[in-house]
Amino acid sequence: MAKDTPEFDRDLADLPPELRWREWMRRIEAVLFASAAPVAREDLARVVGQGASVDLLIADLMADLEGRSFEVAKTGDGWMLRTRPAYADAIRAAADVGNQLLTLSEFDIAVLAAIAYHQPITRDGLKDIFGKEISRDLVGRLHARDLIGTGPRSPRRGAPYTFVTTEQFLGAFGMETLRDLPDREQLEDAGVGVT
Repeated sequence: MAKDTPEFDRDLADLPPELRWREWMRRIEAVLFASAAPVAREDLARVVGQGASVDLLIADLMADLEGRSFEVAKTGDGWMLRTRPAYADAIRAAADVGNQLLTLSEFDIAVLAAIAYHQPITRDGLKDIFGKEISRDLVGRLHARDLIGTGPRSPRRGAPYTFVTTEQFLGAFGMETLRDLPDREQLEDAGVGVT
């Protein structure tokens, strides 16, 4: 017979206000730490009291983590904990992060950029940009890494699939939204064309 679990106490009414706030911050930190993907506001709201501001709790947690090796980052519609970029070399030197490394060729990154700037885009659209067919293998690798997903299709029969970037893409490149993409003119001036 399964042991009954006590009801989760979101409100913590028995704690003084300052301790209650600190406990809510720690709960959010724990959820972000345990999650492999960004956590949305409505999910974080499940661990804090009714009417508590998740945004203010996140802001206080960010301030609390100032000067630490990791930070809270807004990615898409959620937040995640990530290591600060200044520690990337130390992590690569000592930690086993083999399957977490984002090893992409210049062409892979160019395809991702084209998808990000032109989404939703079809394989034919990518072919028009690059002047050659984009391999199913490359598309499969980008899908497997959850950097791209399937976008909307035209309602007509046999319409081609489209590709869009994902929240994982945003997180991998340190962006909150697609508005954080570099300006196209700046890229072209630097010799990187995304047409």
